Amino acid sequence: MLLKKRIPMKYVLGKIKVELGLVLAYTILFEIFHNYFINLPVDIPIAIPTMIGTIISLLLAFKSNQAYDRWWEARIVWGAIVNDSRTLIRQVLTFYKDPDFSVEASEFKENFAKRQIAWCYSLGQSLRNRDAITPIEGLISEEELRFIKNHQNVPNAILMLHAKDLRNARNTKHINMYQQVEIDNTLSRLCDAMGKCERIKNTIFPTTYSMYIRLTLCLFILLLPFGLISVLSWFAIPLITAIAAAFFLIERMAIHLQDPFENRATDTPVTAISNTIEKNIMQMLNEYQSEFDIIKEFNLSTEPVKVDKNTYYVL
Repeated sequence: MLLKKRIPMKYVLGKIKVELGLVLAYTILFEIFHNYFINLPVDIPIAIPTMIGTIISLLLAFKSNQAYDRWWEARIVWGAIVNDSRTLIRQVLTFYKDPDFSVEASEFKENFAKRQIAWCYSLGQSLRNRDAITPIEGLISEEELRFIKNHQNVPNAILMLHAKDLRNARNTKHINMYQQVEIDNTLSRLCDAMGKCERIKNTIFPTTYSMYIRLTLCLFILLLPFGLISVLSWFAIPLITAIAAAFFLIERMAIHLQDPFENRATDTPVTAISNTIEKNIMQMLNEYQSEFDIIKEFNLSTEPVKVDKNTYYVL
């Protein structure tokens, strides 16, 4: 996704190059036939194309607003995913009881953190109809990978693995019932966010609405040269092309915004957001691991000393 960068004009015009080519060819042929072959007696008042242009502007404004609402909702949902992912790992790192700083507990937390990172990447890839398993193969174990491959919805399968680990931690009394409920609430919010993204992805913007706009726009372009015959002559060619380009660009912008998960430059940056989540989670995990290593080293380096028949540990 292109963010905070200057978008090349070639990229912008490339989205409507077919439409611009047809408009340019139509206006040139219109002027050639009018001036050299057939002197067209039709002279439409410019007010008629102006009225049609006003109607098109209203329709495009409505469609652009609705498309932007879909795009902004998708961005809000992924903002919530960022917050809930951080909350989930913070809860796992702090709630999990490990007075002995065991390797088992360290592996549990590390696996949980990496699995959440995998969930973010897999969700983004799934929304873009791309392979959701290959990018996460290095983040989860082979056993979990086999479990995920048996499910059509990869992110949902990863949430199931989260829930299983949470249940096991509760059964082994590493977390209590209230902590389990809090972490499960976070998992439920992540599941809700996944469902909202899928709703945006699978809810198609009404195609008839786009068809009506396109037909009205074509009628406007067809009539515009007739209204400019006696005013601009050959200068009408670049003017009509520029006006048509403006309308087509607005229409194409709305089309791109209404589908925020199609891997375009205007899409919600799910991969960049997932990268941010990975950096945040790994930093949290590394800080915990550093604390674990320090305390483990301290426990191994303490030596008992006998004093007055009591055992003391020298730091």
